[in-house]
Amino acid sequence: MIALTLLLALGAAAAFYIVLRRVAFLEQELRRVESLIVARDMEVREAPIHRTKPKAAPVRALEAPARVAELPTPVPEPARSHAPEPRPMPEFSLETLIGGRLPIWIGGAALVLAGVFLVRYSIESGLLGPSTRTLLAALFGLALIAGSEATRRLRATADDPRVAQVLAGAGIASLYGTLYMAAALYHLIAPLTAFLLVLVVTGGALALALRHGPPTAVMALVGGFATPLVAGFDAAGIGPLLVYLALFIAALFGLAIHRSWAWLALAACVSGFAWINFLIAMLVAREGDLSAVGAFTMLLAIGASTALPATGAHDRWLRIAPLIAGCLQLAILAPALDFGWLAWSFYLVLAAAALFLAWRDSVYLPGALAALVLLIVLETLALAPPDTGFTPVSATIATLLFAIPGHVLARRHPIWATIALLATAGPLLAAHLRAPDLLSATQWGLIELAAAAIAFSLAWRARAEPTHPMLVPATALAAFLAGLGLGQFVPGDWLSLPLTLVAAALAWWARKIRTPLLYTLPAYPIAAALVAGALPLGALSELVLASLSGERLTYSLIPDLFELLRELALPTGLAIALLFDPAQFGRVRRAVSLVGIALAILLLYALAKQLLAIATLPRFLAWGFLERALLTQAFLAAGWWLVRRGKAVVLGHALLALGLFRILWFDLFLLTPLLEPQAVGPLPLLNAVVAHLALASFWLWTLPPRWRVGAALLALLAVLAAVRQATHGSLLTGTIGTAENGGYSAAMLALALFWLWRGIATGVRDLRIFGLALLTGVTFKVFLIDAAALDGLLRILSFLGLGLALIGIGWAYGRFVGKGSAAEAEPVI
Repeated sequence: MIALTLLLALGAAAAFYIVLRRVAFLEQELRRVESLIVARDMEVREAPIHRTKPKAAPVRALEAPARVAELPTPVPEPARSHAPEPRPMPEFSLETLIGGRLPIWIGGAALVLAGVFLVRYSIESGLLGPSTRTLLAALFGLALIAGSEATRRLRATADDPRVAQVLAGAGIASLYGTLYMAAALYHLIAPLTAFLLVLVVTGGALALALRHGPPTAVMALVGGFATPLVAGFDAAGIGPLLVYLALFIAALFGLAIHRSWAWLALAACVSGFAWINFLIAMLVAREGDLSAVGAFTMLLAIGASTALPATGAHDRWLRIAPLIAGCLQLAILAPALDFGWLAWSFYLVLAAAALFLAWRDSVYLPGALAALVLLIVLETLALAPPDTGFTPVSATIATLLFAIPGHVLARRHPIWATIALLATAGPLLAAHLRAPDLLSATQWGLIELAAAAIAFSLAWRARAEPTHPMLVPATALAAFLAGLGLGQFVPGDWLSLPLTLVAAALAWWARKIRTPLLYTLPAYPIAAALVAGALPLGALSELVLASLSGERLTYSLIPDLFELLRELALPTGLAIALLFDPAQFGRVRRAVSLVGIALAILLLYALAKQLLAIATLPRFLAWGFLERALLTQAFLAAGWWLVRRGKAVVLGHALLALGLFRILWFDLFLLTPLLEPQAVGPLPLLNAVVAHLALASFWLWTLPPRWRVGAALLALLAVLAAVRQATHGSLLTGTIGTAENGGYSAAMLALALFWLWRGIATGVRDLRIFGLALLTGVTFKVFLIDAAALDGLLRILSFLGLGLALIGIGWAYGRFVGKGSAAEAEPVI
């Protein structure tokens, strides 16, 4: 009991300390204004003494300085000893607080507690009956009020209004406590009589607060809230206690509105929520009924939200705080009330109040939005099939409650549009997620398509304003709901179809409205469709990895063709088609192009593998190189066409690089026909390997000059492949013989001479360099390799022929190229 007394005393002291700072400042300001008024009155009374005589005639300009000099000089203000000097207010400090102020306020609180504990002692000891106790408590409160009026008139206490304020506040608190005991504890008076008496006490409190100022109101607040706690909060039951608290808080709200005391309304609201949490903790521990507490929470949040603006509170977050606090409090209470109709009724009424206040004043819009968010959270928690209770009905009511005003007022403020979108989709998605068995798939699909149309109506209304803040969110939500709704009508492995339709619709809408942010939206349903096709994507990835590692038989790794086309072809094809519009996909265009092109290549690769269906080693031996060459040529031809046409040049270069990589990695290194037996064809020049390399060289020769090095190397490989095929036939495996070695030298020499001739004839410097480089290489080969294998007449003839050829080449090069260069360098006279 002592600890409780100290706790209440400290709480009262803290509250008084906050109020005193403000009161002290106001008193200082009043005294300063009073001093200024007195000084002004003295100046007015003394002004005729210093006034100059009026001039009889106009003076000349030259005489003006002299006349000015004759004016009397200002006289310092007199001491004004005859005027009453206001008593200076001492500066606010810790010393004045502890020594001169706190004792008075703590003494007032002590008076209230003394009366309460005296009554409690009489109850516990049985000294007095209920009627006598109540009468004595009432007399005690009236005596305190009478004492406050007496101290205002006594000369000894008239100069210090705090004494009267404390006594009046203590008396009001005591009268509230008396009514609580009479009606709730002892049932001495009927509820209606108690209500009327509370109104009388409230009127008296209002009058005394108007007479004595804020301290009296503070004392009344502390006493009124502390009395039930000290007397025993559950002595008469929770219902009477909540009625008492509701009436008392209503009285405080009325006083706060009348005197524009926002601090009093806020203090009453905070105290009310403190009582709510205290009762929740007590009743949960005792497994009591919390329905009345829920009703009180709803009324307190609504009352505080309407009272605070009426008191002059301008801070928007302070005004919406009671709404948010009430919604959170009801969210905490809902599980304890088993999410029944009563809990949902409380929350829906509070939500309706929040919407009404937001309609009247946009300051409350964040509170309405917070109420909607908490409602969706509650619905998600409450939907626990198979027993969903009243939640589906409440979710439907909540959707209509928020969505209708949200859509009607969407053009007024962006938060209204946010409420409209969230109310349209939030409860529906929560219900579908938590309780999908409530409706059939077709019913869910129809409802979600209807919600998508409603959400899209906001975007349609904003179509004339491309920069409207709700255009993109409304479009995105409508697309999401449409994709979800359409997905209910198709099997799970057909999801790419509705998602592709949604992406196409978004692309059309973006092209129609021409808002930059809208252009990025089609990428998201396309990405969702690709995620839905994760299984075939995984199979394609496995196929690529196996191919890169040198697996010869990859046909069995290709996923089912119908499944592949069904799940990946539609979104990939749409992505490729939309890339032809330069505005589509916006800032994610590069990522979409990379993914789309990569998937298109994979799909074409999988389709091409179906033609020869190489699933066994004999088929790989017969058709492996041809299949690989055809795929490579397809990439090279497509890249060549794009680069030559100047469209999608980046893609064209990527395809060319991919084709060259395939030649280097597969044909020359990993699966080269020199080591892996693969048939290339029996014809000497028209076989697969020669045609493959020669055609690849052709593609590069006809491109810009930077591709000529690659073209020359491929041409050289084609010539060498022709010699190899001529000596080995269709299979290129085996050792190199003498005739084959000489054939390489002769073929390279012929190619070098051809390049030199064409370079000299056409003036193409690159061809001349290629010819000279190859000729140098052939020379070294003949001297270091070929000559070592010859002897006798063959060696003499080979060196003779090589010498004559080199001499002829040098003469021709100097004759046709050197002179031209010299002529070009010779100065013109």
